[in-house]
Amino acid sequence: MDNFIFSLNATLPVFLVIVLGYVLRKAGLLTEEFARVGDRLTFRVTLPVMLFAELAAVDWRDSFDLKFFLFCAATAVVSFVVIYVIARLSLRDRGMVGTYAMVSFRGSAAVLGIAFVTNIYGSVGFAPLMIAAVVPFYNIFSVLALTVGARPAEAPEGAEPSEETDGSQAKPFPMRRVLFEVVTNPLIVAVVLAIPAAMLHLPSKSYLAIPFKFLTSVGSIATPLALLVLGAGFEKKEAIAKLRPVLGASFTKLVALPAVFVPLAVWAGFRNAQLLAIAVMLASPTTVACYIMAKNMRNDAALASGTVLVTTLFSSVTVTLLVYVLRCLSLI
Repeated sequence: MDNFIFSLNATLPVFLVIVLGYVLRKAGLLTEEFARVGDRLTFRVTLPVMLFAELAAVDWRDSFDLKFFLFCAATAVVSFVVIYVIARLSLRDRGMVGTYAMVSFRGSAAVLGIAFVTNIYGSVGFAPLMIAAVVPFYNIFSVLALTVGARPAEAPEGAEPSEETDGSQAKPFPMRRVLFEVVTNPLIVAVVLAIPAAMLHLPSKSYLAIPFKFLTSVGSIATPLALLVLGAGFEKKEAIAKLRPVLGASFTKLVALPAVFVPLAVWAGFRNAQLLAIAVMLASPTTVACYIMAKNMRNDAALASGTVLVTTLFSSVTVTLLVYVLRCLSLI
């Protein structure tokens, strides 16, 4: 029961902030302009700053475990490739493929991973190393998928698939554009800059205390702002229209990935804090950054917002059950 209550405390407040954004929009206190400007601010400023501040604080030299690092990275790569191929083969609307792949494999491991490991073991343990292993792949694959699947600038987000969007008459995609989107994406830039900062232990330097406290303060508003923007921009009709892919993506994120990769992690010999970090990485709800990226990169924002809502709501049950089973088996 304690684990269930803890999980509720970790996920329901997130869901309630999304609901608050929706209610405030309906009440006229938040506007469409707020949602438009807010998601740009989150995508270009607050999320990259938060990501940089978190990764720059990772002590790679003292906590680095090559086997654990490679397992987390390989899990991220394999899960994305498999999900993307399945989505490409099964979804008629090509405009949904990139978003579906992203929301199905990218979880809020940075938030719940550290929270769960700290709650059970009293320290962050291997959670920062897990974040360092998967976050670069989360962002690179997300940008690649969303760039390839981006709708034309003039196409409305809820438009029905056409010959261009269903891929039947697709033209060769310019690889230079994909590369440009990758190297200029604010989240990927943040990851690239954070790695040398972490290796040089820059956050621990006394003469850099003020700049890093400033970055931490800016990054701290990323999640609540993104959640409010998600709620303010949520459209029930669009989300209901995407109910089947939303449920499919949610099932993949909360059930299928843990069911496949957690037993592999156990077979590979991971236990305790390492296994818990891997389990939460796989079973955590879809991160709100997916909605921000889908909206800014002209992809299916309705599919992203619906999946964030559903996975956030039900993860309190699925994550708790996963942790309970692992504890009953004396694996964590």
